[in-house]
Amino acid sequence: MSPSKLDSTDSFGHEEASVSCSKPENGCVDSLSIFHSEKAVEELLQQTPVAGMDEHLIEFSEALRTVAKALRRAAEGKASAQAEAAEWKRRYELERTRNIQMEQKARMAEQFSAEKNGDLDCERVKNSDNQSMLQNESNEHSETGCMKHGIWSHEVLRDRESDSNSNADRNKIMRKASFKLSWWCNGENGDQHKHDIVSFERGNITTAERSSKQISLKWESDPQTVLILTKPNSVSVRILCVQMVRWLRERKKLNVYVEPRVKVELLAESSNFSYVQTWKDDSEISHLHMKVDLVITLGGDGTVLWAASMFKGPVPPIVPFSLGSLGFMTPFHSEHFKDCLDSVLRGPISITLRHRLLCRVVRDAAKNEYETEEPFLVLNEVTIDRGISSYLTNLECYCDNSFVTCVQGDGLILSTTSGSTAYSLAAGGSMVHPQVPGILFTPICPHSLSFRPLILPEHVTVRIMVPFNSRSPAWASFDGKDRKLLAAGDALLCSMAPWPVPTACQVDSTNDFLRSIHDGLHWNLRKTQSFDGPRDRDL
Repeated sequence: MSPSKLDSTDSFGHEEASVSCSKPENGCVDSLSIFHSEKAVEELLQQTPVAGMDEHLIEFSEALRTVAKALRRAAEGKASAQAEAAEWKRRYELERTRNIQMEQKARMAEQFSAEKNGDLDCERVKNSDNQSMLQNESNEHSETGCMKHGIWSHEVLRDRESDSNSNADRNKIMRKASFKLSWWCNGENGDQHKHDIVSFERGNITTAERSSKQISLKWESDPQTVLILTKPNSVSVRILCVQMVRWLRERKKLNVYVEPRVKVELLAESSNFSYVQTWKDDSEISHLHMKVDLVITLGGDGTVLWAASMFKGPVPPIVPFSLGSLGFMTPFHSEHFKDCLDSVLRGPISITLRHRLLCRVVRDAAKNEYETEEPFLVLNEVTIDRGISSYLTNLECYCDNSFVTCVQGDGLILSTTSGSTAYSLAAGGSMVHPQVPGILFTPICPHSLSFRPLILPEHVTVRIMVPFNSRSPAWASFDGKDRKLLAAGDALLCSMAPWPVPTACQVDSTNDFLRSIHDGLHWNLRKTQSFDGPRDRDL
């Protein structure tokens, strides 16, 4: 019996099946023919065997099983090939559409740059774009808006999931909404003026690089004038000051400014220090930032605070030498002052921009919040406390006119991130990297278990008000000085000052900060666990 063709009945009277295969299409077997052929094979194999069946029929049944497996593999291969072809087609269409959109955006950018004032007639742009899009093979659609005072973003996307639907569904367009961003300021007289940049790329918002990144200072011209500020009543500081002034003048040929008190001490040491300059009254201090290129402090963190308080506006770079009890902001050591100053004067150097708070007291009798007393600039913190009163402070706190909470306790600390390791840390606040722009909101001994410290963003204005139902007034101090009485109805406004204090780094801002909390606070210092104790057993 030929294996390629069977009669309708065999010698045993059983009905046989006819196996046929349709003509292959694109190198693959037709799936319908495969289904019928495999079904015929299964029916033949399911017939009840008869005793004494010829061995040739047994061999033929095994051959049919092999054919059925081959047909199944062919069907699976065809389905896989069709899926792969569809995926490559989809990728090709996606890449083709993306290239067309990039060409359209390039043409629109050329049109905008060709205009003198940057303003285009919206209708003319739309018509020209529509004409250029009709010439594309993909029939893509796009819209553009006219840009005058800001940055527009408009993206046209095609719904890829509709490719398998009808022609009308394939041409379905999803338009991404356009938008324009602008910086909000609290009135013309407000102090929340920001100059950051927001860039747009295909409708996505990315922020510009901020001052929180590591900053390097490079001199455009050689420094000419140096101001030296010293800690008073210290013999070691006085000796170092004499050596430093002489070295800066003789070796570096720099003009040296000192405080009037220090000049008297230098002249008492030797009359050769007559070249040292100083000021006569406080009115000349306001112009120091226009004369001084560099400030050198000899002392501790208190001397750095004193140097920052002298400048009510821009502050020259400060090189702080550690000659005090604390050194969170004084990374340089006096033993190697010549090498340190030589490196700083040569440049470039890494600096830390330490933000300051601008504080204003608004009395109850004031007509508006801009009728204030002389503002204060603080580098560490402003503290509102109950003073000598035995009653709890009662303070209403607002953030950009939004109510925050009511403080009932010993007081409140509004700190910069540079001051996070000072009074705020002692009151339970977090230690924050000094270049993180923010305002720390730390209560002092609050009469509440759930009052936790906050960190507010730099652009907000915090208003602390003494309510009329308060039993006692409050007192405000600015970097531990200049205490002001806050009576009922008075308010204190605090916002980030536009003039930071740049301090030179020995390595970089992060390395100096971590080293200061390790050395100054012995942060997380404990004995290391012994290695020869009991251990977990291996499972």
